[in-house]
Amino acid sequence: MYMWLQRAVWVCVLSIGVAGTTAAQTPLKILAIGDSLMASHRISNRSISSSIRKTLRADVTDRSVLGARVIYNLPISGALGMKIGKQFRRGKWDWVVVNGGGNDLWLGCGCLRCQRKMNKLIAPGGDKGAIPKLVHKIRKTGARVVYLGYLRSPGVGSPIEHCKDEGDELETRIEKMAAADDGVLFVSLRDLVPFGDRSYHAVDMIHPSLKASREIGQRIAGAIAAQ
Repeated sequence: MYMWLQRAVWVCVLSIGVAGTTAAQTPLKILAIGDSLMASHRISNRSISSSIRKTLRADVTDRSVLGARVIYNLPISGALGMKIGKQFRRGKWDWVVVNGGGNDLWLGCGCLRCQRKMNKLIAPGGDKGAIPKLVHKIRKTGARVVYLGYLRSPGVGSPIEHCKDEGDELETRIEKMAAADDGVLFVSLRDLVPFGDRSYHAVDMIHPSLKASREIGQRIAGAIAAQ
């Protein structure tokens, strides 16, 4: 019942937001940056950013890269966009949609003894670290920011299930960061995947399925339209 009601609210918000955008005849300019959560299904035009574009009828540019991290020390990372901050380009963006941090914990420390890496990403108070630094850099250009949470596993068959506690802690800190700035929204995916439901993941049980990318994009669009 709760999930049904929540989705009904999103539909109402989206209808209002899209109507306003159409009336103004000026599509929102949105930049998407991040890792494989954002980049999945882009080739088939069915990624998260594609869903945002279709839902809001917005002008969306997606620079996200598979495997990207917030903290990446390889010299070549800038050229490949493997460092998420390097994907950002100044422009007349109304919104910048950002995700990232999961690869830093999963690939960087295996979600084990990750406190030091976590603190480098974002401090307990949400005010310091690589993530707040990136968001502050974007906000200085005048753009508003949506920071997207990570996609939970359904609790079965996923190699990242053991990362749940670290992911929850990361999101708690990001929520604090967003609460300190009216121009920053945090969109959580905490309640997106029902327990035992594999339909929100690709075969590898890590990346989003087409269904997940579509619904995540709609959730982000709803948050933007509500502003």
